Amino acid sequence: MFGWNQSVWFGILGGVAMKGAVVLAAAWMAAVILRGRSAAARHLLWTAAFAAILLLPLLSAALPALRLPLAGAVWPSASAVFETTSTASPDNGPATSAARAGWSTAPRSTGWQPNWVMWLALCWLGGSLMAGARLIVGYAAAWRARRSANPLPAGDLTMLARTLGIRRPVEVLQTEPGAMPMTFGLKRATILMPADAAEWSAERRRIVLLHELAHVRRRDAATHLMARAAVAVYWWNPLAWKAWREFLKTRERAADDLVLDTGARASDYAGHLLETARGLRAGGAIEWAAAAMARHSELEGRLLAILDSRVNRRAPNRATVWAVALLAAALIVPLSAVRAQDDHTQGMPADIDASIRVAQSQKNFGVLEAAAQAAVEARKYDAAQKLLEAALAIRAETGGAESVEYGVGLMKMADLLLRSDTDAAAELYAKAARVLGERPEAARALIRLGLAAFEKKDFPPAYEYFQHAQLVDPTHPATPLMWMAIVRQREQQKEEADSLYQRALLAADARPAESSVVMRAYAEFLRMNGRPEEAAGFEARADALQKENGKPESALPAGVFRMGKGVTPPVPILRDEPEYTEEARAARLHGAVVVQVIIDTDGRAHHARVLRSLGLGLDENALDAISQWQFKPAVKDGQPVPVTATIEVNFRLM
Repeated sequence: MFGWNQSVWFGILGGVAMKGAVVLAAAWMAAVILRGRSAAARHLLWTAAFAAILLLPLLSAALPALRLPLAGAVWPSASAVFETTSTASPDNGPATSAARAGWSTAPRSTGWQPNWVMWLALCWLGGSLMAGARLIVGYAAAWRARRSANPLPAGDLTMLARTLGIRRPVEVLQTEPGAMPMTFGLKRATILMPADAAEWSAERRRIVLLHELAHVRRRDAATHLMARAAVAVYWWNPLAWKAWREFLKTRERAADDLVLDTGARASDYAGHLLETARGLRAGGAIEWAAAAMARHSELEGRLLAILDSRVNRRAPNRATVWAVALLAAALIVPLSAVRAQDDHTQGMPADIDASIRVAQSQKNFGVLEAAAQAAVEARKYDAAQKLLEAALAIRAETGGAESVEYGVGLMKMADLLLRSDTDAAAELYAKAARVLGERPEAARALIRLGLAAFEKKDFPPAYEYFQHAQLVDPTHPATPLMWMAIVRQREQQKEEADSLYQRALLAADARPAESSVVMRAYAEFLRMNGRPEEAAGFEARADALQKENGKPESALPAGVFRMGKGVTPPVPILRDEPEYTEEARAARLHGAVVVQVIIDTDGRAHHARVLRSLGLGLDENALDAISQWQFKPAVKDGQPVPVTATIEVNFRLM
């Protein structure tokens, strides 16, 4: 609804990737510890690992968040002042932005640039779809082979199944000659044997059937599909493929151990296995979805394990299986719930519906609007809209649908919708202007309506809206006068535009923030009309005004350090791109927003304070972008410490 957010999606993809790698690395460490245990025990470990990483994305979405500081990739920076730049075209379409941190570069073109996070996500998804399609093709091939195959006489099948403790029915079917024996089926266990198996010796056929029945007993067909699906999701991770090879190797050795446990002689069994592997070919696509008896790449190791009398062949009992499952859950559940720590969510109620009911009972719309603001800062826009809708209903109930209270609530809702649906926002601003009438509170709604008309190059009604805003709020005429000047500027009425700018400057003289915005807009007008020296003078005055009203705090809170003197600076890890507002782009406003922050030990910027303001929504967008930045914390004496830092957000028109 609110578009593609690069940092959010990087966090989601990076979180799943990192957590999956943690699980696989933990499985590898456990496998090293358990190297003296049986193949069945080690296969159980790999099965649990694949089940865990397959459930990881689902659990991450479903479980409540466990907030912890986010770790990530780090690149070097030795600067105590961090910088980011947003660039935009003044005329063609919506604003575009690009960011950098810790270093300076020349301004870049606003032409098409690849969104590498989006392409990374698409690459991941494409690879997973291809791997998943391969698994589906294999399953379909095995299903067709089972459907078209004829039964293979196996009179001793029932006795062999009972030897392994199998009580469910198992069917044996014959496939094309020379095919590798394999086991397939989730609910309906099926052993696929080559048609020429009828010509084998009774002992060889018995050994092969025992091996395949061992797979049935262990339910390897099901775990095969599960593990293959996990590899399809994490196809890009070398650890997943190495784990897959270990999964296959330990599975076959566990089946071998079950056969030997029935009393089969190791030398005879090894001989039949070698003869089967030499005389038969791989099953092709079917092997993607079925458990094949022998793979040439694993044969030597299997034969050595079969003939080694010292190998532990004890299968794990039910208690061990439950213990492994519980240990896997103990790892995966909290790991799935881990999120990056986000202080913005502290003002949001955990149960929005319950908070709305309480606010309705108390007729308190203020608490809902405060929670909505916290939701906006946390970028939970759907929650913010739900909260504001409830607050608006309370305003209508307590003050009436024609009250100032209700009109102000309409503007708050419109401000939120402005992020995603400008037409819906314009309708609410128009409704708010009608409700508020000639009251001063209507000025902001009228200015927004003027900007909407200006964006459509519908200049006459835009001028009327701005003029109306000046009339309803004569105590704050500078901003509407500036927009009236901008409209006349676009209409090429230069003399009237110049006069309106001069009036706006006089009206804003006592308000530094407004005055700075008007000066910059006027400077742009002067530059475009061949008066560069005058333009430079107004820009210098605007810079001086900003610096004078944006001095950093000399005293720091207790426990907060400055960079230098043994304090290693924080390093940016993830940065959110600042957005150019439509009104700033329309006014051709450019410059720098300078923000003082405290970068705490959680790697986030807190207590942000604007030192140098631009206005027209750029200050708010700069703060919003900075609030999403993540840092490797500063370090003093080997310990992370909070430090003060300055971040400069440059807004440039190309």
